[in-house]
Amino acid sequence: MNSKAPILLFSTLALCIALLAQVPSGKDVVKPEIYASLEPVARGSSFQIAVVMKIRPGFHVNAREKSEDYLIATDLKAALPAGFSSGEVSYPKGKLEKFAFSKIPLNVYQDTVILRMPVTALASAPLGEQHIPLKLRYQACSNELCLPPVTLPLDATLNVAASASAAKPAHSEIFGKQ
Repeated sequence: MNSKAPILLFSTLALCIALLAQVPSGKDVVKPEIYASLEPVARGSSFQIAVVMKIRPGFHVNAREKSEDYLIATDLKAALPAGFSSGEVSYPKGKLEKFAFSKIPLNVYQDTVILRMPVTALASAPLGEQHIPLKLRYQACSNELCLPPVTLPLDATLNVAASASAAKPAHSEIFGKQ
């Protein structure tokens, strides 16, 4: 047996492990943050929940309006508890970008993107701290590879007050940018 074979095998294995360690998980590429436009939210009031997607430099995610049928669009869904109703999520317009792996420009999100969901706290909404479960689905890609799609469970935490006078605008840095 060639005495260099074990060294070559070990070197190849070490290189493969190092390359795999450099490929992030799709969960590590996007850092979502959740905000409510009112604090507290009053019974009978309408407000917005924003999911701010901070996308790692060098990566993009497909926009809601995808360029090709095979692409996985960014999607936000809520499992509203009793006492709440919601409208359609507002997705920003993507940006057409050309990538080496595609013949046509793709509609993508990069850097920071804000998804907004209109929500109403009904007169029957429970008082105090409430949780609205959200699911954010996306597929992150770089110029070299696309990571498997991920669905992140998120939690929008808000406080519900009985009086409309208690509700105050919050996070103007996010909700003022509409």
